[in-house]
Amino acid sequence: QVQLVESGGGLVQPGGSLRLSCAASGRTFSAFAMGWFRQAPGKEREFVAGINWSGDSTFRADSVKGRFTISRDNTKNMVYLQMNSLKPEDTAVYYCARARNVFVRMVTTEYDYWGQGTQVTVSA
Repeated sequence: QVQLVESGGGLVQPGGSLRLSCAASGRTFSAFAMGWFRQAPGKEREFVAGINWSGDSTFRADSVKGRFTISRDNTKNMVYLQMNSLKPEDTAVYYCARARNVFVRMVTTEYDYWGQGTQVTVSA
């Protein structure tokens, strides 16, 4: 059984930064791509960023390019999302997810394990 646990969310002012972490259980962590998604109230869950199994290929949604960076440490079973220059529209619950294979996908149906989410609120 795979478990994903996010941490690092909170309240931050516009222009500020946060670093989200996702701790994954399971011995095959490095065999799968990982992704970050977010869901704002009344909206569908959307792709934010993804990273392939080895960490040498990443993808980000246009809305976060230049501001967010995804990374992973396969020795620690960890995935991170560094968020800089945060905007009020980044406010959402952020979810870590494990892809069904080594490739990054941008749709929720291509991910089979999800964390419980961590709230990020950007407000003055």
